[in-house]
Amino acid sequence: MSEEEDLKAYTLDEVSQHNTVEDLWVVYNGGVYDITKYIDEHPGGEEVVIDVAGMDATEAFEDIGHSDDAREILKGLLIGKVEGGTIKSPVSTVTQPESTGSSMPMLAIFVLLIAAGVYFYIK
Repeated sequence: MSEEEDLKAYTLDEVSQHNTVEDLWVVYNGGVYDITKYIDEHPGGEEVVIDVAGMDATEAFEDIGHSDDAREILKGLLIGKVEGGTIKSPVSTVTQPESTGSSMPMLAIFVLLIAAGVYFYIK
């Protein structure tokens, strides 16, 4: 049996009943998380968490751009899964490095060299 199969399944209605600071659950990517004990430590304050209490917080969580550390903390708060659903692996915030953009300065230098060449040719 996989770890996910061992998790208790909750309906969205059951999750929605856990919507106070003293008893706060959220859904994230199909998993059900009890974040009651973490709410005081949440760096963004309890208000932002209460806004999604008892609801699917996936979009809100992703929109904020949480760190990989935040995703690790979330793993420790997993208590179940949404009934009939599957838990999706969290998307890592680590991305491939972008281009350094070195082509733009090279283009500027090239244009300046041509302009200087034209200037001195005309004189």
